[in-house]
Amino acid sequence: MRAIGIILAGSKKDGLGVLASHRNNAAMPIGGAYKVIDFTLTNMSESGIKSVAVISQYNTRSLSDHISSSKWWNFGRKNSGIFLFTPDMLNADSFSFKGTADAIYQNLHFLKKSTEPYVVVTPANHVLRIDYRDVIKYHIDKQADISVVYQEYPNADLSNYGVMELDENQRLLNFEEKPLEPQSNNISLGIYVFERKLLIALLEEIANDSRYSIVDDIIIRYRKRLKIYGYKFNGYWKTLKNIKALYETNMDFLNPQIKYEIFEEKSYVYTKAKDDPPVKYSRECSVHNSILNGGDIINGNVENSVLSRKVFVGEGAYIRNSVIMEGCTIGRDAIVENAILDKNVLVSSGQRVIGTLDDIKVVGKDLIV
Repeated sequence: MRAIGIILAGSKKDGLGVLASHRNNAAMPIGGAYKVIDFTLTNMSESGIKSVAVISQYNTRSLSDHISSSKWWNFGRKNSGIFLFTPDMLNADSFSFKGTADAIYQNLHFLKKSTEPYVVVTPANHVLRIDYRDVIKYHIDKQADISVVYQEYPNADLSNYGVMELDENQRLLNFEEKPLEPQSNNISLGIYVFERKLLIALLEEIANDSRYSIVDDIIIRYRKRLKIYGYKFNGYWKTLKNIKALYETNMDFLNPQIKYEIFEEKSYVYTKAKDDPPVKYSRECSVHNSILNGGDIINGNVENSVLSRKVFVGEGAYIRNSVIMEGCTIGRDAIVENAILDKNVLVSSGQRVIGTLDDIKVVGKDLIV
């Protein structure tokens, strides 16, 4: 595959609350064993993209630790790999990126040093399995300048998405960012394919006009001058915009059909390996429709839940419809229901952490209940 990848992991999602206060959104734990960026890195690796820039500016330590070795995603080759770029690496007056286009522009050397003809630009905070080779082939067949991956989203609130109007040939007619009255149900997934030299020229042109956004200053501004086409994606897709989306995505992994599409149909999802012992189950425990991970010790009851590594569940404890992150301890006879517990939370014996499906209870890192 003659393409390079750019993953934009710089946005700050206030909707994730305390869960994003100490970690980059791209490093958000999900599915028990993964970080959300693992899905995008796996897609790129399986698509034959071997040189990937990850551009970030908030809480970068957690992300840097996770992607420090590119071998886990099969990027460990000569003249290839994962390259992390942050504002403090630049010899510039600004210590932040002003937008998505500016983030790439300030790291333009990555594009200029590359020789591959195409660039795939994608956000880090979504879950899907896609083969970018199919998107690039479509891009070439359409003789497009820019291709935008989209999905039909009928009967949903589209006010938080970019909405695309397309003609019968899938060419972009109009693009509305977070419209109050959307004119179609085609939402952009924030995945773009550019010809590399064109992207360099566009970034340099808009930078001269102090413009910083891919959507506002390239897609919308150039929609009539350039041939911009939509590529329809029909598979599972979720973006982790807020607590509700993070919770729902974890619960989706308990659905056998979605689990097969994400983890088995195309390939495994790659992640940084952990050397943990297998799950230990007591004779009295009960586990139903849940995901457990290495180092877990289960003495109580777990139902419809996702547990990360090194979670201890005491005797008589109940965990239902919940997401439990690494290193949590659930004491004897405690109840956790409709909740997300961040790392190293201790729920003391007999205590209750109970939310509702409309109001998920969230407990921050290292807290004691």
